[in-house]
Amino acid sequence: MIEPQEAGPRLSRIYEKAGGDLPHILKVQSLHPRSLEAHLNYYRSIMFASSPLSRTTREMIATLVSVWNECQY
Repeated sequence: MIEPQEAGPRLSRIYEKAGGDLPHILKVQSLHPRSLEAHLNYYRSIMFASSPLSRTTREMIATLVSVWNECQY
């Protein structure tokens, strides 16, 4: 994993856009900034874009899926 203070220009911009740091589950993609950026954009799209589902409902669905998959995140 590449920490924010060790990141090159492209990865630094991604970290800055994400608020400065990322959870390890995402930071493992730091070796492939293009993949990390795509993942973050996808997440923002499904969680924050206009939708017939409220943000709360989307979070509840994500939480339930994590429980069903026995995910620790």
